[in-house]
Amino acid sequence: MNRSIRRPWGRLLGLTAVCVLATVVASPVRRTPAAESAATVNAAATAADERLATVTRYLSSDELEGRGIDTKGLDLAADYIAKRFAELGLKTRLFDDSPFQRFNVTTGASLGEKNEMEFFGPTVDGETSEAIKLVAGKEFTPLAIGGSGKIDLPLVFVGYGITAKNEGYDDYAGIDVKDKAVIILRHEPEQNNPHSVFDGQQSSEHSAFRRKVSNAYEHGARAIIFVGDKFDLRKSVAQLRSRWQAAVDALAEANTKFKALKERDDDIWRQQQERLEKLADDVKTYGQELRQADDPLLAFDGAGLTGEARDFPVLWCRRRPVDRVIKQALGTTLEQLEIEIDKGPTPHSRVLRDWSARGEINITRQETEIKNVAAVLEGVGPHRDETIVIGAHYDHLGHGEPGTLAPGSHEIHNGADDNASGVAVLIEVARRLSERPEKLTRKIVFLAFTGEERGLLGSANYVRHPLVPLDKTIAMINMDMVGRLTDNKLIVYGTDTAAEFEKLVERLGKPLDFEILAKHGGFGPSDHSSFYAQQIPVMHFFTGSHPEYHRPTDDFPLINVDGMRRVAVLVADVAAALADASDPPHFQESQEKPAASGGGDRPYFGSVPDFASGEPGYALAGVTAGSPADKAGFKAKDTIIRFGDSRIGNLEDFDSALRKFKAGDKVPVIVKRGKAEVKLEVTLDPPR
Repeated sequence: MNRSIRRPWGRLLGLTAVCVLATVVASPVRRTPAAESAATVNAAATAADERLATVTRYLSSDELEGRGIDTKGLDLAADYIAKRFAELGLKTRLFDDSPFQRFNVTTGASLGEKNEMEFFGPTVDGETSEAIKLVAGKEFTPLAIGGSGKIDLPLVFVGYGITAKNEGYDDYAGIDVKDKAVIILRHEPEQNNPHSVFDGQQSSEHSAFRRKVSNAYEHGARAIIFVGDKFDLRKSVAQLRSRWQAAVDALAEANTKFKALKERDDDIWRQQQERLEKLADDVKTYGQELRQADDPLLAFDGAGLTGEARDFPVLWCRRRPVDRVIKQALGTTLEQLEIEIDKGPTPHSRVLRDWSARGEINITRQETEIKNVAAVLEGVGPHRDETIVIGAHYDHLGHGEPGTLAPGSHEIHNGADDNASGVAVLIEVARRLSERPEKLTRKIVFLAFTGEERGLLGSANYVRHPLVPLDKTIAMINMDMVGRLTDNKLIVYGTDTAAEFEKLVERLGKPLDFEILAKHGGFGPSDHSSFYAQQIPVMHFFTGSHPEYHRPTDDFPLINVDGMRRVAVLVADVAAALADASDPPHFQESQEKPAASGGGDRPYFGSVPDFASGEPGYALAGVTAGSPADKAGFKAKDTIIRFGDSRIGNLEDFDSALRKFKAGDKVPVIVKRGKAEVKLEVTLDPPR
């Protein structure tokens, strides 16, 4: 535990003395008034430190499994937080007589029972002249990144399925794939050419499965059939053949040494025999892999898993059946088409006339119920229905789920700072405000959010289904990673989202020896963004990042409990000042641009995604002031369903479509706004 930032407790007098004196029993020892006051403050601080340490230590213990989605630890954390709220006398019977706002998220996928696929050729005299039946698990595999559905679609070969405007290459140019099944080669052209317009001997962004799926979706395809490319298969075979040959050579050498043994020592013979058996197993294993390597079958999760189900099937098929179709339809081979594409590279997409794909794909999505935890401190007086939300997320990365910065690690990511610290401070703030002798004149809603690490799911769900109407919510205060205070520097984001915020936090932070680093901007990578998108003033408290961020090493011994207590004092004072003010804070749109994400090679649009939307399309949580999206009239809760000529089904589709344009382009866009479809036009800015 880092205690290097202790300050004399006398400095905590003033704004905090009323709360402290209400919670601590005076010592019977006779002291001067000043000594009694200092002793009282010290005792209160010690008690607060113990509470904060207890909560943080428990939430970041191995027992809670990193509080990952779909772990028992996440529910244990929710129950623990609810119990702490109830012990403070807060109102917790809020959602079906409980503190839990429940909702479902998709956590995985598995193959359903029925998965069938066939290629049908042209008919002659009413009869099919060629039919190729495929067996799931032998000739084809449904991929988890796709969805379920029945297929009866014409077939089109679209090469590598790439649209790369900057590289001057488009497999979809001049060919209609709307409502068709497309056959797509893995990777990209000219893989062995270091001077390729793509990345040559390294995979470019265009080779990714998700990019190819989005591109096919944008062009109107209704099913995708991936097939391995010959260059990659040859490379894999060469590598496996080398391993197999090395194993054969090692077996031969060991066998020669075994035959040369003259001593009949049982231990030596047994050791040599075991080694020979292991080497023989290696030869057998590598031989089996080698036999499959020329035309392998990708596993169900081989293209990745996704929590965002597509509404059309995505399959992997062996080359042999696809090659049969190509030969029948085009009179050439799959390999010859690859050679022709590489010569330019030049697209050689072709309609496979009179050939179709038919079948049925079933993928089951696994859903898990997760829950926000809420509690209410009622206000009194004429403003009692106006509400301040104080929040912190309690979920983390489990055993290293998506988001870890320690790839390949399956250790528990305990998340002591991220965000056990924020939850501990949230509970301490609730205690300080609930124990005030004078009731606040506005309502406080305390919220422990879930699903933040998966894309602000909990806060997005709350603003869709608020406990208190959002037009009655006057401010939101968020705490995320407040456990590593260093040099008294406390970062507060969103200070320009209300006219009163910056001066308020500076004034209240000064007696606590904070150096307040006021940062503008209402959007950011935490739950306050969901509220700012609804034009609610926000403040986000943060003590800074560190090398342990999103790694298994973010553990309790590194936490600065002293700093957490001082953050709790400040947040409680800020909340009380807002609650008792004669007027609510005046919202103002920040002029600060949010940090760019997804790479600086695409034009700037200026939207904030709504990750909790379950509807097809790209849902917006908000737009940045002064951005192209803002100028074009896009609004929070709009869902983009078409961008230019591209059909948009999710954020990945939007990102893919956006990259096909450049700064200055005027792009027609269709959004769903409520039940209506609205046409807008956006002029894109340079990348940021």
